[in-house]
Amino acid sequence: MAACSSQPQRAQHTQQSYNTQENAAFLAEYKKWQGVPYRLGGTNYSGVDCSAFVQAVYKDAYALSLPRTTAQQVKVGEKVSYNNAQSGDLVFFKTGRKTRHVGIYLGGNTFMHASTSKGVVLSRLDNPYWASTFWHFRSVQ
Repeated sequence: MAACSSQPQRAQHTQQSYNTQENAAFLAEYKKWQGVPYRLGGTNYSGVDCSAFVQAVYKDAYALSLPRTTAQQVKVGEKVSYNNAQSGDLVFFKTGRKTRHVGIYLGGNTFMHASTSKGVVLSRLDNPYWASTFWHFRSVQ
């Protein structure tokens, strides 16, 4: 009688850990970039914005070329439902009326990104700010 269950099932991706062999290339890139400050228009270790960080990580980890800007990246690949998100999917947020933000989903409700306030960090999708600004996932692999 699974249909009568009183507990809703959690999305599968929220139960997995992000520290997996599947994420080894992403986590190796994260270690190189961790703590690099955010700089709008920045593309290197002295300062990077969110879309340049995503572009650089994909290029170095998987030799995959992504467009430079969030506006261009949001058109790449295919939209993925929240419950079907996989490690490596791009995660997009609407952080202002016309402002968008992008990161790389790692599974376990965790994503890496270049935060305007903290630089390159790991964050959680269930953080109230990120949960309230979440837009969608896109698969690019």
